[in-house]
Amino acid sequence: MRIPTRRPGVVLRPAAPADTALILALVRELAEYERAPDEVKADEATLAAGLFGDRPGAEVVIAEVDGEPAGFALFFHNFSTWLGKRGLYLEDLFVRPQYRGRGVGQVLMAYLARLAIERDCGRFEWSVLDWNTPALDFYRRLGAAPMDEWTVQRLTGDALARLAASF
Repeated sequence: MRIPTRRPGVVLRPAAPADTALILALVRELAEYERAPDEVKADEATLAAGLFGDRPGAEVVIAEVDGEPAGFALFFHNFSTWLGKRGLYLEDLFVRPQYRGRGVGQVLMAYLARLAIERDCGRFEWSVLDWNTPALDFYRRLGAAPMDEWTVQRLTGDALARLAASF
């Protein structure tokens, strides 16, 4: 299924299992950009299971420019107890360098905003690295507001295992 956009030559499409290798390649390109290439542990099998298995954990939309993969957005639903509604959380947004400045990121974000409204989400949120000035500027132009009073907390690896074992 192709999703037409207002941007000439740019179309979106939901990812399918056959896109797993492409999604992994885009994730790795994003990790390179974010200066963390060694942190990608996913492989095609785990990614396929997580995105297209019995209990998909996220959805992916792929942006194409003139038929070529230009970028992607990976997102999932969270839930706000205060609003009593689910939200849309953007985990990854990436546009390949040769397609930047052509409106691809704006199209992806606008599509996700529309999807959030169609799905009756109370919010659309994401995190961004504090040093990523181009992304921060882009998000400000879209009207996004920083959540200055909040910090992201994370448990992984041994810390996650220790806490789980304490139960």
